[in-house]
Order: sequence, then C-alpha cells, then structure tokens
Amino acid sequence: MAPWPIRDAGRDRCLSRAGPSPEDTDWPHIVTLYGTLAQLAPSPIVELNRAVAVAMAFGPQAGLDLVDSLTSEPSLKTYHLLPSVRGDLLSKLGRFGEARTEFETAAALTRNSRERNLLLERAQACATPSEPR
Repeated sequence: MAPWPIRDAGRDRCLSRAGPSPEDTDWPHIVTLYGTLAQLAPSPIVELNRAVAVAMAFGPQAGLDLVDSLTSEPSLKTYHLLPSVRGDLLSKLGRFGEARTEFETAAALTRNSRERNLLLERAQACATPSEPR
C-alpha cells in the first residue's frame, strides 16, 4: 500500500476535479487520476473506485466491464461495495433482476444497518422497476 502522502495526494487531486454536482465533475480526468494512483498504489479498492469513475465518464457498461473483472479478486469477496456498485450499474442498464441480486448480496455483507436498509430498498425498487425511484 502506498504511503499516506501518496494516497492523500491522489484523493485530493480527484476531489479537486469534483464539481458541485456529478454532472459538473470532470470524470474523464478523474479516470486518468485513478489510473495514475493505480500505478503508484495498486489495489482492488482503487480499481473499484476507478470503475465508478469510468462509469460516470463513459457509461455504465464501461464501468461494469471493469467491475466484472474484479469479481474474482479474493480481497473483495466480502466487501459489500463490490456488489453494491455492480447492482447500481446493472440497474442503470435496465438489468433489474441481476441488480436486485447484487443489492441483496451487498446488504447481507454490510455491517452497517443504515447501509443495509438502503441496499434492501434498492433491491426492492428493482423488483418493481416501473415505479418511480
């Protein structure tokens, strides 16, 4: 793992490109910054975060392709954010049945009751995708 200054610098550079809203954020540049951070301090968590940025910059399928490449990573097997991100991207692609399964998996993995409730709500919303979310 990279020393604190490198991680902090990477985080700060990404945050400096964040706009007041997701739509106003320079996502392609954030993808580049995560790529650099991945070279300096490679980790599956950095790759998952990069996948989110890729999805924001280039669409949910591009992000999902990266996330899917992480599903066999042993260190992420019990990390609730992997299925959570996967569920979000699948939902954006209209693949609600798969998204529901991922949100339920994420809910089972998290220890935080508020996160669990949110993930279960997202799973339920995928069961009835025609209703407003």
